[in-house]
Amino acid sequence: MAELHLIDPAASISPLSDLERSSRGSRLIVGPGAMIDAFVKIKFVGGQGDVVLGEDSHINSGCVIYSGAGVRIGSGVRIAANCTFATPNHAFMDRDTPIRLQGFLPSRGGIVIENDVWIGANCVLLDGALIRTGAVIAAGTVVRGEVPAWHVVGGNPWQVIKVRVSSGNEEGGP
Repeated sequence: MAELHLIDPAASISPLSDLERSSRGSRLIVGPGAMIDAFVKIKFVGGQGDVVLGEDSHINSGCVIYSGAGVRIGSGVRIAANCTFATPNHAFMDRDTPIRLQGFLPSRGGIVIENDVWIGANCVLLDGALIRTGAVIAAGTVVRGEVPAWHVVGGNPWQVIKVRVSSGNEEGGP
């Protein structure tokens, strides 16, 4: 059977979360001060990647993470309720074969979220999503591809809403 999850003793994991074990050896790695709320589902399917939750990062109720090629969440990340992280993609092109029998497409690299990111409620992150440091993802956004550091984005397809600025920065740059 799968290796045990690696959960720091200073992490907070709700007993009402559903943290499956992998049959392929993938692991859940949770850093100190991290929090996984009630009704979070982590499902190891569609690949052999680990799910890593960095120090002081929080995943709120109702989120679902499918491991696929891996989901790496940095430090100080806040993920609001009911977000979905969908790394595996079903193959579907052969119309003579039922989709359920076609397996998965090759991965686009999993999902990577750098440090100090806020992801609003009801967002969907797809395989290959890369969210750079300090980005903010507005509620209901679908993320494919790279979100630049310090940018606030929203919508489907997502668009830049604004760029976060440093205190005292009058020019509007990061």
